[in-house]
Amino acid sequence: MLFEGKRILITGGTGSLGQVLTRRILGGERGAPRKVVVLSRDEAKQHAMRLSYLHQEATTDEVIYQNFMRALEFRIGDVRDYGDVCSAVRDADIVVNAAALKQVPTCEYFPEQAVLTNCIGPMNIVRAIREHAYPVETVVGVSTDKACKPVSVMGMTKAVQERVFVSANILSPGTRFVCVRYGNVLASRGSVIPLFHEQIRRGGPVTVTRPEMSRFLLSLDLAVDTVLEALEQFLPMADQAIAKEAQRHFKKQGLDIKLGAKVLRAEVKGGAADVVYSDAQGEHTLQVDKLVVAVGRRPFTEGLLAEGTGVQLDRRGFIEVDEHCRTNAPNVWAVGDAVRGPMLAHKGKE
Repeated sequence: MLFEGKRILITGGTGSLGQVLTRRILGGERGAPRKVVVLSRDEAKQHAMRLSYLHQEATTDEVIYQNFMRALEFRIGDVRDYGDVCSAVRDADIVVNAAALKQVPTCEYFPEQAVLTNCIGPMNIVRAIREHAYPVETVVGVSTDKACKPVSVMGMTKAVQERVFVSANILSPGTRFVCVRYGNVLASRGSVIPLFHEQIRRGGPVTVTRPEMSRFLLSLDLAVDTVLEALEQFLPMADQAIAKEAQRHFKKQGLDIKLGAKVLRAEVKGGAADVVYSDAQGEHTLQVDKLVVAVGRRPFTEGLLAEGTGVQLDRRGFIEVDEHCRTNAPNVWAVGDAVRGPMLAHKGKE
């Protein structure tokens, strides 16, 4: 089950989509989550959501403290603030970024505010995961159809959010980043439907900007379905397709790709290196003549730099390599962002 035992963070969770997404997740249709954290700066809406889930009409301060012992947890914070993002993201398995400035006129009059929420907010999420190596499995960025060939500030800033999350798949390969777009949501905050209702209640007229324009609407539940489908269907299918296609091309070049394998440790012995890895069948040892280590900053790569390998580090913790990407240890080469020396793609000769 998708959410079974997972810790889920919803930024902007007090918004229209965030509230329905929270209700759907807590409903258990895709498994019972361990924790659902709603991060927003709207204390009034958090209070209203808290009461609705506690089924109470009145509350005391005690309820606020007891809330942190339940599946649903509320945190006051802002995606614009890096510290708030770090404290919320560090314990999450899945992050849904629904925090946004969405009203087109508001973004036009206050473009700098739109940039802070719609661009800097996603950048803070990516930065927190990358710099602290938080074990987040998946991040879903909620976007809009207005990000396609944008002509408004809202659309432009949402298009930037998409680029931020998509590019993060390269720099943070341990986390999967995906974006979903939805359009005009029926009766959501900022929708024209509540306005039309009020105009009709007052006897009209109902104001329409351009009568000949087609407007496509979907319900909040359908909008939430796009998020759930991205988590449940697209990512596993994309991973399998990419992995199989890469394996097919690499095999043509004589390379043996072991899918689903995790390197546990490596040890240099004389003129060879022993690489210990695990897969679905258990733990295995592979002996190789040359070992190339793609070293990142995440904690699970630190074991590859153990003293037993003989790899020398400089005073800043970088690996010293020559123009061929060789380390000082026999039969050990190194590439990656923890290497001090030539970049493989530009200057490496071997």
